Amino acid sequence: MVTLKPRMRLAAVGVAFALAAATPVAAYAALDDEPASAASATSAMSSVPASAVSRGKPYVETRLFFGTQRPDGGPPVTDKQFMAFVDEEVTPSFPSGLTIQDGRGQWRDQNGTIERERSYELILLYPVSEAREHDPQIELIRDAYERRYAQESVARADDATRVDF
Repeated sequence: MVTLKPRMRLAAVGVAFALAAATPVAAYAALDDEPASAASATSAMSSVPASAVSRGKPYVETRLFFGTQRPDGGPPVTDKQFMAFVDEEVTPSFPSGLTIQDGRGQWRDQNGTIERERSYELILLYPVSEAREHDPQIELIRDAYERRYAQESVARADDATRVDF
């Protein structure tokens, strides 16, 4: 197992967040295409039945990461407050469902301080055909949380996936 020095580990996390933040979210047309890595994985999985490999429809998986510590020194966001936020700001745009996971996060704030905090990961799945409609809704969710709880940012990660319900 390779272990990284704390500075290298922090730099790697920082680069990952920077790349995630810089990734254009409007390039949804490419989400219908099978990624090259998926094509090579498909050929490598020749022993897996073809029906299992092509199962599901093209979807977008958006993950949002919400911190709970307030940079302004206010009290952390509580479970009750976060669930009220989900009910008011997320559910109206995504009534078909979502997943919330508890987490522990770490990131470097705008002053260079490493912050560790309790966090939430919100996972949204929606058809690629609805991506252009949902993009501005997701940005409104991020903005609302940042304003309501004095957050510097809410991280966002989008991935192409296949989903079968």
